[in-house]
Amino acid sequence: MGRARTLAQVYRHFGEVDAAGTSPLYERVAVALSESDEALRAIEAAPARKRHPTVVLAALHDLALAGRAPALAAAYAAADGDAAAGAAIDTLLRMTDSVVAIAARRRTRTDVTGRCAVLYPAVAEAARRVGADAVGLIDVGCGAGLNLNVDRVGLTYSNGQSLGDPSSPVQQSSSIVGDRPVPAGEMPAVAARVGVDLEPLDVTDADDARWLRACQWPDQPEQVARLEAEMALAAVDPPLLLRGDAVEVLPDAFARVPADALPVVTTTWALSHFPLESRLRFLHRLDEAAAGRAVAWVSAEGVGVAPVIPTLGDRRASGHSIIGLAVFDGSALRAEAVGRCWSWGRLLAWLADP
Repeated sequence: MGRARTLAQVYRHFGEVDAAGTSPLYERVAVALSESDEALRAIEAAPARKRHPTVVLAALHDLALAGRAPALAAAYAAADGDAAAGAAIDTLLRMTDSVVAIAARRRTRTDVTGRCAVLYPAVAEAARRVGADAVGLIDVGCGAGLNLNVDRVGLTYSNGQSLGDPSSPVQQSSSIVGDRPVPAGEMPAVAARVGVDLEPLDVTDADDARWLRACQWPDQPEQVARLEAEMALAAVDPPLLLRGDAVEVLPDAFARVPADALPVVTTTWALSHFPLESRLRFLHRLDEAAAGRAVAWVSAEGVGVAPVIPTLGDRRASGHSIIGLAVFDGSALRAEAVGRCWSWGRLLAWLADP
């Protein structure tokens, strides 16, 4: 019962704090789960690290999208919180084994879209500094590799700037903080697109694509539509996805970038999942790759998470992230904090001199 009460508190907090004001549907469902002893016992059948509301709710959503929980799907489509709460409990109790199996097999991907407004100017700036006519993109922690389409997305900024492809079916925006514009240079041609992830997702695979959809909160139509557009764009020319630990897989990823292109490794809120030792080994891999040619690393990570990227005196866990740009060239390393961003890049302050 002690464990059940603790789990109940987790679900109530998720509903009343995390989902409140953002997803009335999930607020109602999570609170209902927290009040059902039977539901909590079913959730406890999952491994301890897979009992979090985001995982269990995504697993239930996956069953609804697959046509295996029609009552839950109908309640979600109608945005009926009371009906969804009842259907979620009923589905969980009837299909406990299926929910647990999905939760145990998958990792949640709750916010995989909309990062290009940060990446585009930083990748373009990396190429400019090296004098590269082409880049090979290597995205670590890539999920479905949506970041690898950074040059194929249309970007608008609140100061009137625009970058990328204005005719793209995917359009993203970011609000500029401060009076300094982002660099206006265009990204050069992309010669390779390689994603690295422990569990990459292939948007052309029906099960993987459904899981990406399942991780979205069903009553957030704008986010769902954004994901659909980015997935459709990625499916036109899918990237190469490499499965495995980034530290071990990076040499293979570098080998996929043509010799006349600048390898640009990107990490967006990925390194926080690495222990410090792995982050340092990741840095060593970049340094090793630079023995034969220049290598760039563009990062958007929490303050102090990315090794060698200055923190600008900012406090850790301060609510914003540092945009880092590091260029490895032989024995030389130039690392700079080129900006700050908030809310996954929806607000951006560019700091670097032109």
